[in-house]
Amino acid sequence: MANDDFTVHVVDDEEAVRKSLAFMLSMSGLGVRVHETATTFASLAPKLQRAVLVTDLRMPDMSGVDLIRRIRAEALLIPSIVITGHGDVPMAVEAMKAGAVDFIEKPFADTVIIDAIYRAAARLESQIPETESAEEVRKRVETLSERERQVLAAVVAGQPNKSIAFNLDISPRTVEVHRANVMGKMKARSLPELVRMSLSIESSNLENSDRN
Repeated sequence: MANDDFTVHVVDDEEAVRKSLAFMLSMSGLGVRVHETATTFASLAPKLQRAVLVTDLRMPDMSGVDLIRRIRAEALLIPSIVITGHGDVPMAVEAMKAGAVDFIEKPFADTVIIDAIYRAAARLESQIPETESAEEVRKRVETLSERERQVLAAVVAGQPNKSIAFNLDISPRTVEVHRANVMGKMKARSLPELVRMSLSIESSNLENSDRN
């Protein structure tokens, strides 16, 4: 996919963030437009073609989650990425449930967000390569111990290690060990990837439930 095949739309209420992202992405050869508010972008969205959205989660007029829900409700093909602080992981998970392709935790390296943008832009093509099936992911979950499954559920819910340790009555160091084991057994390279896997199983379960 050539760099001029799509335009990245950055939505953030902080001017410094907009300018920084726009500069970095344009220097990487990507076409970029910036928007100060989610409301402004939402009004333009139906007219856009071959757009990828990068949005902050917390904004005063409309949250990133609500923006992505609106895009989905209007059946617009605009793959979306959310940018989040560490404490906003549960909100980022909600964004992915609403249709976001990925979320990026601050601070992030330039290559991380650029890679995420290209993954999102692949959704613009008529034929999207299938990722791991829910069945493949389910088989990996079956290799987890009961404690590792508890840690997986807590991590995907956005709980920090200290909270997981308190709730499960184990040490934070033990949580770190279990978390590393979960990442390894699930073959997840990042938290967003682990969340995607979990959501794929959840979606598959709902589909099976509807059939029954």
